[in-house]
Amino acid sequence: MAEIPTQARVVIIGGGVVGVSSLYHLARAGWTDCVLLEKNELTAGSTWHAAGNVPTFSTSWSIMNMQRYSTELYRGLGAAVDYPLNYHVTGSIRLGHTRERMQEFQRARGMGLYQGMNLEILAPDEIAAKYPFIETHDLKGALYDPADGDIDPAQVTQALAKGARDLGATILRFCPATGVSRENGDWIVHTAKGDIRCEIVVNAAGYYAQRVGEWFKPYGGRTVPMMVMSHQYLIFDEVPAVRDWSRAVGHKLPLLRDVDTSYYLRQEKTGFNLGPYERNCRAHWASPDDPLPEDFSFQLYPDDLDRLSFQIEDAMARVPVLAEAGLAKVINGPIPYAPDGNPLIGPMPGVPNAFEACVFTFGIAQGGGAGKVLAEWVTEGSTEWDMWSCDPRRFTDYTDHDYCVAKGMEVYGHEYAMHFPWHRWPAAPDRKVSPVHDKVKALGGQMGAYAGWERANWFAAPGDDTSEEATQTWDRAGPWEPRIRAECEAVRDDVGVLDLPGFSRFNLSGPGAADWLLTRIAGGLPKVGRLNLAYFPDDRGRILTEMSVLRHDEDAFTLITAATAQWHDYELLARNLPAGLTLTDHSRDYSTLIVTGPRSRALFEAIGTEADLTLPWLSHQPATVAGRPCALARVSFAGELGWEIHAANAEMPALYEAVLGAGATPFGMWALNSLRIEKGYRAWKGDLSTDYSLLQGGLDRFIKFDKAQDFPGKAALLAEKQAGPAKRFVTLTVEAGPADAPYMSTLWHDGRVVGETTSGAWGYRVGKSIALGMVRSDLHVPGAELEVDIYGTRHRAVVQPDAPLWDPSNDRLRA
Repeated sequence: MAEIPTQARVVIIGGGVVGVSSLYHLARAGWTDCVLLEKNELTAGSTWHAAGNVPTFSTSWSIMNMQRYSTELYRGLGAAVDYPLNYHVTGSIRLGHTRERMQEFQRARGMGLYQGMNLEILAPDEIAAKYPFIETHDLKGALYDPADGDIDPAQVTQALAKGARDLGATILRFCPATGVSRENGDWIVHTAKGDIRCEIVVNAAGYYAQRVGEWFKPYGGRTVPMMVMSHQYLIFDEVPAVRDWSRAVGHKLPLLRDVDTSYYLRQEKTGFNLGPYERNCRAHWASPDDPLPEDFSFQLYPDDLDRLSFQIEDAMARVPVLAEAGLAKVINGPIPYAPDGNPLIGPMPGVPNAFEACVFTFGIAQGGGAGKVLAEWVTEGSTEWDMWSCDPRRFTDYTDHDYCVAKGMEVYGHEYAMHFPWHRWPAAPDRKVSPVHDKVKALGGQMGAYAGWERANWFAAPGDDTSEEATQTWDRAGPWEPRIRAECEAVRDDVGVLDLPGFSRFNLSGPGAADWLLTRIAGGLPKVGRLNLAYFPDDRGRILTEMSVLRHDEDAFTLITAATAQWHDYELLARNLPAGLTLTDHSRDYSTLIVTGPRSRALFEAIGTEADLTLPWLSHQPATVAGRPCALARVSFAGELGWEIHAANAEMPALYEAVLGAGATPFGMWALNSLRIEKGYRAWKGDLSTDYSLLQGGLDRFIKFDKAQDFPGKAALLAEKQAGPAKRFVTLTVEAGPADAPYMSTLWHDGRVVGETTSGAWGYRVGKSIALGMVRSDLHVPGAELEVDIYGTRHRAVVQPDAPLWDPSNDRLRA
């Protein structure tokens, strides 16, 4: 074999479908000086034993985009690279047993229509017309996707490899990477055959990604959050009735997914492939007595069919001809899982010029889109679609081994589960708790996890149904609904307190800190003793993040942002930090109470404070409250008179007791969501994301085009301002039924999709269902009438004036 290159622009570690797709897309982007290293043969990991299903279905906008792109790429890939591909576009039928499942299908259908996909809802009698061997007596309906199908995993990987090689990229098989080191800003990737110096490294090592990730720990890395599941699928012999039907009609049966029983059933030649996702599942390589082997290339686990008996029996009842087939083969192989079931694609947390494209549970379906996304990250520094759902930085320091195993098993056992807005997945709780966690739970707090932090979603009263079963609904009504209403009314009429641990908080200081910060944000900075919101655009003028900026001195700031944004936003600041400035993360050291409502000033006076409670809205000050040192910020995400109490963890129990003792009503995150939507306040990675520019997001007042400092995206925003944004942020009142608009519900006008919702909730102060969203700019007119599709039913929606629905002049905030 020829000598390996000594240098390259990018080195990809791992030769599965995702690694090879990444190489292909880099080469297509003109980055041909790239090398892929594979320890064995291409596809030796999870790719070779994958079933090869290529669905588009998802209720995640970004995942659906990625999978849709894969189907489009694979259709033309064989011809594009001159390589034969067995890609069968059979369509798929996803069975629905319940009203709730059909609502989920309707939501996915709306998203798919927006992306140009022709998804259909089928009645039970229409299912049999497409799949004649099925029993439909107990079904409510189905979702049909004509673009679904299956592809040969080895062929698609080899086709992508040929395309990459033809464009000039290099693939080195049987050349394992053995480690990395750093030298003069370059990476040195070590192999048994020599070293390769490169600018950028990509970890695409599949179920070995965690082992590869350990090499990067000396350079700021962390343990890759993942585990490995044993997944089995069964190949059955020929079924004469299926053979005869296929010959008569000239195509295969649609792929069948019984998502409520948790399996797929696919025609395999003239037999079947049955793939269950069983609840009594098994993790592998998760304990000291079952270590990850040095090499598991082209290997499988022993069969373990006993745990699949329920799914096998159900599939035979659903498609009785399956019982006629003999079992030909069992495939039992390793599949990697991240704690939420989504892959890791994007910047490697804490490590310069390193990326991840690994931990793919559905690597074949997502491989094409993943290669596109990874190449965009590497070559452009941003992606076409906001990919936070897959960004490695979404997990922070709470994803230890036990957490990853517990959550991975939970996701696998509920692979097709519906993700209801009121439901909390119960595995691995209490990873991060506030200083008053036990007190919050004793008050009836029903907890949710926010980047690992436990926060109360609502407070149950004695006798309320707090079972997991009660949360299995998309509808607004439930035991939580009267409690949320009461919590909102307490904030409106009296005073409430929300325990809010986990804010990401960074201190920035040093000579020139203010001038530098002005080069990163679109707007201005507050005066000393004041605070404001700052928006960080990317080079396209899109919204990277939002931070609250508290100014302590001319060059001393605290920046506060969402809990889940901790690693993302810290990296955004640290990546460009000039010498002489200091940036420190204090997220773990402090906690926050939100005390808000018209009686909040009286409450502080009652419990004792020397703070100046007449300081205006958007001010902050050091203070003593109830004898405890803290900082008070006069701001309220709830849109009422109020303060945030920021204090060291040790001070929080006494502060919380004092506030409760003075009569504050505890309220939760679901009440806060309702309150903030009534004010039109945006939430990160819903209303605020890189899918939208600052102008589209209605953040014009936070842009200072005339300031002395240049900032990212200024040219793009100026051009967009001159041309006019294609879409604009709107607040809508909705004549909703039992459910409010979820994220990415389609907005309609004159029979056409004209936008999407970014969040929605019932507003208890205004007595209306509200949605925030983006709409075609010509419809950004108060009084414009639209329709919003909520789980398959279109409801009248009216565009509101560009002001909060509740207290539009902010008189209550400023009181």
